[in-house]
Amino acid sequence: MKKIDLNCDLGESYGVFKVGNDEEILPLVTSVNVACGYHAGDHNTMAKTVKLAKEHGARIGAHPGFSDLFGFGRRPIQTTPEDIYNFVFYQIGALEGFCRLHNQTMQHVKPHGALFNMAAVDSVMSEAIAKAVKDANPNLVLFGLAGSELTKAGEKYGLKTANEVFADRTYQPDGTLTPRTSANALITDHEQAVQQVLQMVTTSTVTAVDGSTIPMEADTVCVHGDGEHALLFVKELRNHLTKNDIEIASIL
Repeated sequence: MKKIDLNCDLGESYGVFKVGNDEEILPLVTSVNVACGYHAGDHNTMAKTVKLAKEHGARIGAHPGFSDLFGFGRRPIQTTPEDIYNFVFYQIGALEGFCRLHNQTMQHVKPHGALFNMAAVDSVMSEAIAKAVKDANPNLVLFGLAGSELTKAGEKYGLKTANEVFADRTYQPDGTLTPRTSANALITDHEQAVQQVLQMVTTSTVTAVDGSTIPMEADTVCVHGDGEHALLFVKELRNHLTKNDIEIASIL
């Protein structure tokens, strides 16, 4: 039986501003990427999300991003490897504190937004991230875009890595995600999302926006929690993956 982890970016509310449907989505996923206060989230939201994850048996991961609340961490920022190392290490430590408070073991780290996409093609950035993860806790799994510089850096630093694929994003012929500035970047139809995920999980390929079929290894599938159709996507993915005899289980 094939196995896949189903993850979602959650804990992205901030103060009085509510983002996503965390309470409804969390019972349906196996791993959760918790915003650490830089691109989204705050100390109260982090504490609540870790507590909810514990209650529902979902594995917990840090979701560090650029310090960019206004842009939700999706705007590229040029900075130094030292800065990247320090802010990734800092954010992992912040979430680790709440994990200890609730007697939970953190499973993974998944960079967010522009940091994730830039590191996918930039070996210097990816190595700064991988080193921060290793120095924070060498037992953490590093989530990265399948076949990216980020997963390569994780392997170089001796980390367990997981190839992440996306249910709600389209792909370029080189295997990168279509930039959000493009009209066809997002998948909003749940049937299209399901078919893309089934293709990636069962054949280790994906159909790019130009119609070409490219290799795409899948260890974990992401649904963005701030997406308009996130809850529907997660429900439909669980239903169809189970129907196709694919086990839904966390990485560890």
